[in-house]
Amino acid sequence: MTSPIDASVRAPQAADWALARGISSMTTDDLGTLLAVSVDQVRVRLHAPVRRGEWVQPSRGLWMPVPPEYRLWGAPPGIDVIDSLAKHLAVDYYVGWLSAAALHGAAHQSPQVFQAATSRLLRDRVVGRTRFEFHTRAVDRIPVVTVATRSGQARVSSVASTMLDIAAAPSLAGGVDNAATVLVELAESHASATAEMLALTASFRPSAFRRLGWILDHFGDAAAIGPLDQLRAVAVAGPPTAARLDPTRDLTGPLDERWLVRVNRDVEPDL
Repeated sequence: MTSPIDASVRAPQAADWALARGISSMTTDDLGTLLAVSVDQVRVRLHAPVRRGEWVQPSRGLWMPVPPEYRLWGAPPGIDVIDSLAKHLAVDYYVGWLSAAALHGAAHQSPQVFQAATSRLLRDRVVGRTRFEFHTRAVDRIPVVTVATRSGQARVSSVASTMLDIAAAPSLAGGVDNAATVLVELAESHASATAEMLALTASFRPSAFRRLGWILDHFGDAAAIGPLDQLRAVAVAGPPTAARLDPTRDLTGPLDERWLVRVNRDVEPDL
């Protein structure tokens, strides 16, 4: 909670009471105190407000008041939920992949799921209109930025780490074609990201650098992205086994020796 409970409130007014005080989430214990009831009675008292879309429960024991403009959705947007949810579940996290790409301005993106990396396994879930998809990751090794949200802030992978995450697992970005679209768009709009990747060799396999470099070399605007020589040096410094352009397909097709990429499929980005 971000504000003390200073009064007993009736259940129909509880959501507006919390929102007026900048409280973005409450535990069942908090609500028991606020409503002056036992914790066993909290769900009963909030049954009608929940049906009206005033409260949502992203996880057992965690309740979030829903701002009026999102009550038809049944919950705030995912970016406003994730930080409270992660803190309640005591996990480290960052918003990643296509969800991060959209936050970094990838205009092609309207993700169907809200993707986050977590320090331990969490089950996927639906909160209002948002379908959360969690992927276990060594979260502490990935550079993040903080993004302001209505409920406070959220941790989002940096542009460079977002691009490498997508290059490492194109299937999480809707396949190689869509991954290429997003990677080129991010590279062209964030020129410094390519240089920032050079510090991430300990956090990503060479295949991610090779796949990314191949995509930028073939589809990116060289004037916008800048030279790829340093990225290539990092990419080819690893084991000699070529990376598959599409990790879901067999190691077939011609070898691009410049990037050590086995071109096992055609790529058609939407550029």
